[in-house]
Amino acid sequence: MINKNSLLIKDYSLFILFASNIFTIILAAIQNWNLGVILWIFWCQSVIIGFFNFIKILGLKKFSTKNFTINRRKVNPSMAIKYFTAFFFILHYGFFHFVYAIFLYILSVMTNTGFNDMIIILSGAGIFLLNHTYSFFVNIKNDKKNNEKSIGKIMFFPYVRIIPMHLTIIFGFVFLFLFNKSFVLVFFLILKTIADLIMHYVEHRN
Repeated sequence: MINKNSLLIKDYSLFILFASNIFTIILAAIQNWNLGVILWIFWCQSVIIGFFNFIKILGLKKFSTKNFTINRRKVNPSMAIKYFTAFFFILHYGFFHFVYAIFLYILSVMTNTGFNDMIIILSGAGIFLLNHTYSFFVNIKNDKKNNEKSIGKIMFFPYVRIIPMHLTIIFGFVFLFLFNKSFVLVFFLILKTIADLIMHYVEHRN
């Protein structure tokens, strides 16, 4: 018997995320995007995920600090801890992506990423921005049902979500350089999509 309240049924943001990834895969295959273009698009997606997580932390009303420590010291839930956690996260996450962006810039120069590629990157980023904006406002109601969410888990979850995504893409392009086959690109982008969907489900499950 199907549960009408199942997240798989009700979470339209999951299907929009799926559609966004599939649309990106199709365009990448048809237009034969280079490595720099695809990595920049998913770098933008990661930044978007981090931004909304920052907003999510700031919006917490009640939260738990169980198993969450600062300088190896246990802390109690408070407004000061919430703001400290939010801004520490955005600085750490932002620095991680800043370093990542330097490598991507070097790669873009090596692969001759041009103006037309920038339009593609911004378009792809826009698709994921719309998806994650919709997901944020849809799922925020469900998130508020749990009044004791762990602030530590919320802080670290984006790392858990994006690392499988990017490792999958990077390994995919290692194989792509070795075999130079378009189906290798599509295969690993599909694996990236699966990782993205699974982590979205884990994050927003009731």
